[in-house]
Amino acid sequence: MLRSRILGAVAAMLVLASQLACGADAPKMKIGVIGSGRIGGTLGELWAKAGYDVMFSSLDIEHDRQLAAKTGGKAGTPAQAASFGEVLLVSVPYPALEQIGRDYAASIKGKVVLDTSNPIESRDGKMAVAAREKGTGVASAELLPGARLVRAFNSVGYGKLQAEHHREGERIAIPLAADDKGALDVAVQLVKDAGFEPVVVGGLARAKSFDVGTPVFGKALTAAELRKALDIAQ
Repeated sequence: MLRSRILGAVAAMLVLASQLACGADAPKMKIGVIGSGRIGGTLGELWAKAGYDVMFSSLDIEHDRQLAAKTGGKAGTPAQAASFGEVLLVSVPYPALEQIGRDYAASIKGKVVLDTSNPIESRDGKMAVAAREKGTGVASAELLPGARLVRAFNSVGYGKLQAEHHREGERIAIPLAADDKGALDVAVQLVKDAGFEPVVVGGLARAKSFDVGTPVFGKALTAAELRKALDIAQ
């Protein structure tokens, strides 16, 4: 069983590497969206329009079916989306990450997981305080063990994502943080294909710089503005 899981993870990484190397003409990756609400639904729709095979999932299957019908994607349960996706987008209330990491451990192991979830004290209580003190990138990695985690799409509101993707001129910047370079490369491409400008901030520990409560959180900045605010070299 362990050997088959390792071989499966290696095969998935080889597929992703091949697709990135081949560029736009390569078959698009399968993306499983766990939490197809405002952020997850918006991004899933943008990726579906860009040619990705997307499965939407949430606690409301009828909503997911509507999104699937609208975009040409698929609808399923969170378990099915976790299994389906070569890449996963997780966009859920922060306390739900622990259950996702536990229930879908076998499915997420070795996969690139984009985590948009934010710990909010007024909603999530003490665990949010602890996560933000630690830094959400580090905290999320502990809740999703085995995932090739990328912090992404957590700091820009869904309204801006809906209204200003692929906009003319300088695009809205999406800060990214990850410890895994291959996962980061995948996230960079997905940000571009959704119509935004990726800005690599650093490792997961650096995700703390664009967490809830930071000066850049909730702002739709250009790449130049974001780099200046976070003191990142061009």
